[in-house]
Amino acid sequence: MSENVRDDADDRTRRQDERSETSEERQREACPECGGDLVADSERGETVCRDCGLVVEEDEIDRGPEWRAFDAAEKDEKSRVGAPTTNMMHDKGLSTNIGWQNKDAYGNQLSGRQREKMQRLRTWNERFRTRDSKERNLKQALGEIDRMASALGLPENVRETASVIYRRALNDDLLPGRSIEGVSTSALYAAARQAGTPRSLDEIASVSRVEKDEIARTYRYVVRELSLEIQPADPEQYVPRFASELELSEEAERRARKLLSTAKAQGVHSGKSPVGLAAAAVYAASLLTNEKVTQSEVSEVANISEVTIRNRYHELLEAEEEVRLD
Repeated sequence: MSENVRDDADDRTRRQDERSETSEERQREACPECGGDLVADSERGETVCRDCGLVVEEDEIDRGPEWRAFDAAEKDEKSRVGAPTTNMMHDKGLSTNIGWQNKDAYGNQLSGRQREKMQRLRTWNERFRTRDSKERNLKQALGEIDRMASALGLPENVRETASVIYRRALNDDLLPGRSIEGVSTSALYAAARQAGTPRSLDEIASVSRVEKDEIARTYRYVVRELSLEIQPADPEQYVPRFASELELSEEAERRARKLLSTAKAQGVHSGKSPVGLAAAAVYAASLLTNEKVTQSEVSEVANISEVTIRNRYHELLEAEEEVRLD
C-alpha cells in the first residue's frame, strides 16, 4: 500500500516538473515586457521582441562560418569542404592529388631540392592511389572516357553514366578477352544514347583508339550482359546539334523536326540510319527556308556520305508530299 502511495506522489511530482518546464519555455518564447513573439537576429547575435524591440538575449554563439555569403553560389565558392565524390575518378575523388606546378602557396618557385622532393612525393602518391591492377585498369578506362567525351562535347552527366556502366562491367568480370578501350568506348556510346544526346558510331570511332566493328561488337555484349535499357535513337535528337554546327535558324530546325515527324508517321524511318535521316531533314529544311547549305557541309557535320543524304532527302520530301495530297 505504501509503495502505491509513493508511486502516486512521484507521478504528481513529475507532472508538476513537466508543467513548470513547459511554462518556462513559453516565457522564454514570449517577451517579458509585452508578451510579444521573440525572433533571432543572426546578424547581430541577439534575440529581440518583434513588437516592442526589447533585446532579450545578446552575444549569442554563432556556430556558422565566419565569412558572409549572400547567395548559394557565393556560399559554395567559400565552402572549405572538399569536392563531392564522383564516379568519374577511380578513387571517387577521395584521395589527395599533388599538383604539377612547382610553386608554393604564395606562388614562388621551389628550389631544386624542393622540386626533387615534390617529384618523389608525386611518384609515391601515384603508386598509393593505384594499388592493384583493378584500380589501374579503372583509372585508364575513366581517363579514356573523359578524353573521348571532351572531344565529342558530351556533358558531365553522360561521363558520369559512362563511368558507372564501366564500373558495373568491371565488377561483373566482363573485361577478360576484351580491351579496356573497347569497353570504355562502348560504355560512353551507351551512356550518350541513354541521356538523349546520342553520337553516331562513326563519330565515336573517330575519337576512339579501337575500330568501329569492335566498338559495335563490345557495345552489344555490354548492353546484353548488363541488361541496359536503351531506346532506339530518335533522328530528332541529332537535329539541334547539326543545325547549330551549320548555323541554321530556328525556323530551319523546326522545319527539319516537322519533316522527321511526318516521316515517322508514314513509316519511312523504319530500318534506316537515324543520323542519315536527321542530316537529310536538316538539308531539306535549309532549302525550304532559303538558307544556303551544301550537301558536302551537311555530310561533314553528320559524318555520313552525300549519297545517303540525297537518298533520304528524296524520301522525306515524298512523305511530306503524300501527307499534303491526302
